[in-house]
Amino acid sequence: MNIYLLIVGSYLIGSVPFGYILTKFFLSKDIRKIGSGNIGATNVLRTGNKIIGYATLLLDVLKAVFPIIFIKINYPEYVFISALSVFIGHVFPVWLKFRGGKGVATYVGILCCINIYLGVSFGLVWLITFLIFKYSSLSSLIGSFSIPIINFFIFNDEIVFFFIIMFVLIFYTHRENIKRLLNHTESKTKIY
Repeated sequence: MNIYLLIVGSYLIGSVPFGYILTKFFLSKDIRKIGSGNIGATNVLRTGNKIIGYATLLLDVLKAVFPIIFIKINYPEYVFISALSVFIGHVFPVWLKFRGGKGVATYVGILCCINIYLGVSFGLVWLITFLIFKYSSLSSLIGSFSIPIINFFIFNDEIVFFFIIMFVLIFYTHRENIKRLLNHTESKTKIY
């Protein structure tokens, strides 16, 4: 397979802005003008419509799963390039002037494709952190920080560098949340 076609295809699939599409179609709202202005599931939940919020979450996970599973089966040597391209597509979608989501749901899809145990580990760390602190952003940061550590010590895998890169990207997408967390102005999230 042509590597450039793989990168562009993965990027375009990752860049489908489901949060924007669903809120526009079903609620006649522009999600970029609500809450944080982010197109991800956490901000979509702020519309008050839990169904649309969870649908966004599911679709943002699945848009990573389908291309990465296809690549993993047919071109396993390119799985990490595809994963990174899908993630970058979500965070910097061409359709929305390169202003997308924070990438957490898409990262969960990536993790589940690479190693389902890492996906479950992320989910557990995220949930425990959320139950303690009630901040989705903090849960995402701690969850993504835990993955390189879990991967290194439990799975003893050489791909730890990939997960470090992913943590750095998630840290970058959460920079405003980090400022608000440090200033004690971050909003707590209701997920139910």
